[in-house]
Amino acid sequence: MKVEPMGDWKRTHTCGDLRESDIGAEVCLMGWVNRSRDHGGVIFVDMRDRYGLTQAVFDPGAAGDVFPVGESLRNEFVVAVKGKVRRRPEGMENPKLATGMIEVLVGEVKILSVSEPPPIMVSEEGAEDERVRLRYRYLDLRRPRMQRNIIFRSNVNRIIRDYFFERGFLEIDTPVLSKSTPEGARDFLVPSRLNPGMFYALPQSPQLFKQTLMASGFDKYFQIVKCYRDEDLRADRQPEHTQIDLELSFVTEEDIYALIEGLVSSVFEGSLGEKLETPFPRFSYEEVMLKYAIDKPDLRFHLEITDVTEVIRGSDFKVFEGVIAGGGVIRGIRAPGGGKSLSRKQIDDLIAFTQKLGSTGMAWMRVTETGLESNIVKYFNEEKQKALIAAFGAQPGDLLTFLAGQLTDLLPILAQTRVEIARVMEMPPLKKYSFCWVTEFPLFEWDPKEKRWAPMHHMFSMPRDCDLDRLETHTGEVLGRLYDLVLNGVELGSGSLRIHDPVLQKRVFNIIGMTDEQAEDRFGFLLEAFRHGAPPHGGIALGIDRLLTAMLGESSIRDVITFPKTQAGTCLLTGAPSTVDRLALKEAGVQIIKQRAVGEAPATPASNDEV
Repeated sequence: MKVEPMGDWKRTHTCGDLRESDIGAEVCLMGWVNRSRDHGGVIFVDMRDRYGLTQAVFDPGAAGDVFPVGESLRNEFVVAVKGKVRRRPEGMENPKLATGMIEVLVGEVKILSVSEPPPIMVSEEGAEDERVRLRYRYLDLRRPRMQRNIIFRSNVNRIIRDYFFERGFLEIDTPVLSKSTPEGARDFLVPSRLNPGMFYALPQSPQLFKQTLMASGFDKYFQIVKCYRDEDLRADRQPEHTQIDLELSFVTEEDIYALIEGLVSSVFEGSLGEKLETPFPRFSYEEVMLKYAIDKPDLRFHLEITDVTEVIRGSDFKVFEGVIAGGGVIRGIRAPGGGKSLSRKQIDDLIAFTQKLGSTGMAWMRVTETGLESNIVKYFNEEKQKALIAAFGAQPGDLLTFLAGQLTDLLPILAQTRVEIARVMEMPPLKKYSFCWVTEFPLFEWDPKEKRWAPMHHMFSMPRDCDLDRLETHTGEVLGRLYDLVLNGVELGSGSLRIHDPVLQKRVFNIIGMTDEQAEDRFGFLLEAFRHGAPPHGGIALGIDRLLTAMLGESSIRDVITFPKTQAGTCLLTGAPSTVDRLALKEAGVQIIKQRAVGEAPATPASNDEV
């Protein structure tokens, strides 16, 4: 089997180009062998590249060694063929292929590269474990679905850039090696060989730099940027993720909303042909927590949570009364039509679902033409039953579900139960893509472990004007000029109007337990820039990996990232992270105290002198 160089052969067309209008043309195609078939002595080879498939025909009557080479071709060989385009015989057309009306009769052939038997099939989606796909990612990326996803990603990036350039934005890159200024998650640290004992940090976001750019007079900034967080991973998280980052000067929240709604609409229409309804609905943080028990609600299903604590108070149901007496709440979800459509087993399964989440159980009542039915209805008098029906806005045929407990414990259970009810009832979504804004978040939240206030988003967010005089006296009640964009129950992005006054910024630092000296040490360059005149500004960052996952209907962000990491933060393709040569460690001033196994808790942190 002879492998040949390309020489002076030039590709004239891709494997997705040729049509009936090309019949009779002499062409040169190059690509991979997707599949080879022997039909009665004639070899049919489907040649593949990222543009499509073309059928190449090897006839035993061809001159030279064309046919023997055709017989030797195997899946994933890379070949070049020269030949004439002809119409496929009647009855052998393939209308599912763009090139399905023609084929290329091969006159010359070169094998450019051979392949060992591939460990995963490229020509079709396999059922192999995801770890196998990631180990042989270069083969997985040849598959049609992955090619579609990566090409789609490239097109979306182009639409994003065009949208911002048309509006006068500048694409400005910011440093990857920066100062460690923890913003919530752990930093990835990089030792500096030229500065022994000192470390760079990979940025969790360009936050400080983009605010500095505003102080530098660049009033419209954006970039598609990598961000790094050394945190425990989930299906929708990676140690390095990509976000659409932007910042503007002299803007209000309304300017940001309009800009982002226009961007998202352009991306959806330009890549999917989907027209979105704008403006997107807006909810305050307080409202979504009451109605949906989560700050990123999935609004494709019209299931709202109702607080019935006061309606139930004074009933004879001791379980609920005990919860209320202990400062807890009773909240419920009305499942429209669930009283008729859900079987007792399905209801029992829902109860078990809530118990796995940590509830003590789920009570329920069916709504009938004559009132409520269940094994607990007897504990509620007629007046209470009517009040419950009114509170839920219930109709005959509905199912009322109840969960009781302390509010902070109950919220995540309610949020997941709401989605589970929609799943069990197979509720058709109201919209395929349901966006909303969540606004007016608390600026601070209490950290019981640290016993101090912490920023709910980040420490550079502006309080509402009406709360400026209440920062220190009513800290827990202060709301920020914060906003999140949510799609189908996934937080796509978070932003805020920023603090640009160094005095106000230090007040916020002090509230979260940072002294003026610590503030100057960590964020001195930003405060200094503010002291030399900084404009009011605000921005947002959207997670492009999550956006693409939703648009493409994938279940994991790993399927829209070219070379992703596993949940353990490893790259199965390259073997990263890996050990480093001792000389390189010595030059960087790093010493490994103990090699620990994956998942093992780290030893007591050592000082820079020891590590």
